[in-house]
Amino acid sequence: MAVKVLVVDDSSFFRRRVSEILNADPRLEVVGNAVNGKEAVDLASRLHPDVITMDIEMPVMDGITAVREIMKANPTPILMFSSLTHEGAKATLDALDAGALDFLPKKFEDIARNRDEAVSLLQKRVTELARKRVFMRRPARTATPLRDPSRDNSLETARPLSATRSPLGSQSLSSSSSMKSANSVSALRQPVARPSAVKPAARFKSSGKKYQLMAIGTSTGGPVALQKILTALPANFPLPIVLIQHMPATFTAAFAARLDNLCKISVKEAQDGDVLKPGMAYLAPGGMQMMLDGRPGAVRLRIIDGGDRMNYKPCVDVTFGSAAKVYHDKVLSMVLTGMGADGREGARMLKNSGATIWAQDEDSCVVYGMPQAVAKAGISSEDLPLERIAERISVELGLA
Repeated sequence: MAVKVLVVDDSSFFRRRVSEILNADPRLEVVGNAVNGKEAVDLASRLHPDVITMDIEMPVMDGITAVREIMKANPTPILMFSSLTHEGAKATLDALDAGALDFLPKKFEDIARNRDEAVSLLQKRVTELARKRVFMRRPARTATPLRDPSRDNSLETARPLSATRSPLGSQSLSSSSSMKSANSVSALRQPVARPSAVKPAARFKSSGKKYQLMAIGTSTGGPVALQKILTALPANFPLPIVLIQHMPATFTAAFAARLDNLCKISVKEAQDGDVLKPGMAYLAPGGMQMMLDGRPGAVRLRIIDGGDRMNYKPCVDVTFGSAAKVYHDKVLSMVLTGMGADGREGARMLKNSGATIWAQDEDSCVVYGMPQAVAKAGISSEDLPLERIAERISVELGLA
């Protein structure tokens, strides 16, 4: 059965263009069009699409408000189309906070190097997001084992009730830094109460390893995943953190600023020559590659041109590989939700150096591509639900 798609945009030209691309794939079928957010909310209720593509700026009701309303009444995977501007970046991040799962540039020439590649990417994104439809309404489940080599294999823990992440409260980038602690709490919804039939979550145990760096790589679904993890870290977090998120160049500065406002730790868009400091997270700038250079205690970031040969700019493999050369076994690394396999080879280099690699589990991923590649290759030592990664970090580092 074909994936049913609702296309929402106030431009008749863009609606027609997107519909033609999606209908050209036999796996996809456009079942409706909406010209504004209000129509989108109504059609989502009547047509029950598997995926919705959504513009941000529209009359009557904007896309962000529409996402919020749809996620309250009829939770559906939503792909946003946005402009590659600073204001477009902030609006897109607001849409992700509201519950959208992914975004693409509205100018197709910005999506890929040629039209065929752009068409294929759009079709693939919609197809991948459709797989999350069933998870967004999944009922509560009984406990299932969590892979953790530090504990007995019979130990069980509750898996997440849903792969859909709760929409995060939209936060202004102009918020005072003095509100960091309050923001980090109010930005996240309270966890859904588990039914009594579900067994208590297993307690984690520290491996006892010593670390000098934490590294996280992610793509589709990553902005919300990173926000959930980083807002839970204490202000005195003992390690520097490098973040690699597949994201356009105009988005990373806005995303870093948003995280900095929400988190107790400090977050910045990485710059060439930055010296790594504990309690600071460095977000790789879009369109560039971020590498580590130096020796533990005196490591600087090198931000270099992405080059045309690399599929991802920034690339998780590049940063992870350089971290392995500098820090060897002193790296705690994670591969989170994302399409493709970026991070697998870099994680392999880290593992060969003795570092620790965790992967986000399938149920809590927006797209189980990057973590799956790491897990299937036998590189990750633990597969963790997003909701427990921050807790696992605290236990591993002796902070809890």
